[in-house]
Amino acid sequence: MGKQNTMSKSASAPNGDSLKWKTVRFDEVVRNVKDKVDRENTDLTRYVAGDHMDSEDIHLRRWGELNGDYLGPAFHRRFREGQVLYGSRRTYLKKVAVAPFDGITANTTFVLESKDSETLIPAILPFLMLTDDFTEHSIRESKGSVNPYVNWKDIAKFRFALPPVDEQHSIVQLLTSADDVAEHYRRVWSDAASVVDALTIQLLSADWPHQRCETLLVGGPRNGLSPKCNADGRGAPTIAIGAVREGRILTEGNLKYAEVSADDLAKFRLNRGDVLVVRGNGNRDLCGRCGMVDAVPTDCFYPDLLIKLDFDEKVISPEFAVVQWNHRLAHARLLKQAKSTNGIWKINGKDIKQHELSVPPIDVQRRFVNELEDPQKAMAAAENARLAADRLTLRLANALLGAQSHVH
Repeated sequence: MGKQNTMSKSASAPNGDSLKWKTVRFDEVVRNVKDKVDRENTDLTRYVAGDHMDSEDIHLRRWGELNGDYLGPAFHRRFREGQVLYGSRRTYLKKVAVAPFDGITANTTFVLESKDSETLIPAILPFLMLTDDFTEHSIRESKGSVNPYVNWKDIAKFRFALPPVDEQHSIVQLLTSADDVAEHYRRVWSDAASVVDALTIQLLSADWPHQRCETLLVGGPRNGLSPKCNADGRGAPTIAIGAVREGRILTEGNLKYAEVSADDLAKFRLNRGDVLVVRGNGNRDLCGRCGMVDAVPTDCFYPDLLIKLDFDEKVISPEFAVVQWNHRLAHARLLKQAKSTNGIWKINGKDIKQHELSVPPIDVQRRFVNELEDPQKAMAAAENARLAADRLTLRLANALLGAQSHVH
């Protein structure tokens, strides 16, 4: 009944086309699927938890196996291939993923699908949900402070301008083309990373002595500063934890600003060559990752969710330490110490001090770092290209789907 009244309204297309777009509520065109699964009597083998989904990434790249992992009673919701999974906790993380298989998830993850593919084509739904307008609505409607969550009834009232189906197909073609470019560079990065992985395993398989990090550090581990940030660029720049990427600190798109004292700035200022470790993250795999500072803005300081390490360069090369630290074997050992609080995985200074690294002679370390230079350059170039393609995809989604989303 409400469907006829609401969908009879129209709004101009965000791209300025004279064609009229219909204004709809989210729940008029999207269904919240609540199919339940009896886990003791199912042929499903995989499950998806919140930390399996990456921020601003519609592709699901990790999952768990039902026969090997403990799952709480909340994991009873079934999803099917092609449906959209949406994390209802801390929605500012923008966890939206298209299911590539049938499986089980928790009741805190919404399972969504188009009600009618002749009205809303399924492929456009995840891109719509990544727009700034949808995210801002979801954040605004969230409840709670420590672990904010949003209810379906609050997402359901989100209003947006719905393009005609033929234009939806054109928009999806453009968005998937940009996304395909990002996926191409992800594969290029993976190929180069395989070379680094093989060389690292070859070196670490030798019988080198191991030392705890407390014996390898001349400074730290030291948590950063956590002042209140502002949106208008006042004060000194600081980085978001998303700046820690594949052994590097990438500031582009990851800068914030805060007013801090000169004394604090002196204590927490970043310099080229500094090593930072992610102290906490909602994604367990990103917790404990580290990166080396290459170039940062003047007077940039590091935040509280990052930990600074100062390695003794007479004993271990910082470049070698970073490569080894992020390698899957060393990282898995560190993650055994990680603890989850309110959905955030964390390590602390004690965990880092007890973490062990292989310590070959310093000349061996330096030769190894030199061997990695070319594949690491290829990884860096591929990562920069992928990030650019990801940013383009989000900008296109906002431009094509977000401009008319809040229609009152």
